[in-house]
Amino acid sequence: MTEQDRDIPEISRRQRAIEAYAGARDRTVGTLSEAPLLALAGGLAAGALIAALLPRTQAETRAVRPTARRVKETARAAFKAAKDTGTEKLNEAGISREKGEDTLRSLFQGVSDAARASASAALDAARKG
Repeated sequence: MTEQDRDIPEISRRQRAIEAYAGARDRTVGTLSEAPLLALAGGLAAGALIAALLPRTQAETRAVRPTARRVKETARAAFKAAKDTGTEKLNEAGISREKGEDTLRSLFQGVSDAARASASAALDAARKG
């Protein structure tokens, strides 16, 4: 306790603590009422952080394992279905990997030719000007 604190009566320190608490409470309530979704997101983030830092117990591992396995299997099936459907639609449209590569190569060649022609025209114009 500092010399200055000893000079302040106990009631005054208690009153300051009560006022500080009330002010913090009012600010928190005001923030929560103005942005409840932000407060919810902050709470979820804090909970997720705490959960990530705590080690998983054997009981949690046993309880989560079947659900995690089903989620992985479902995700694999969804990925395979999307890939197969996409490949099928591209084949129906006559688009193959080779055709796509040829198209991209042609596009890049055209862009390269246009850039060279533009640079040459700019250089010629600068020399004449």
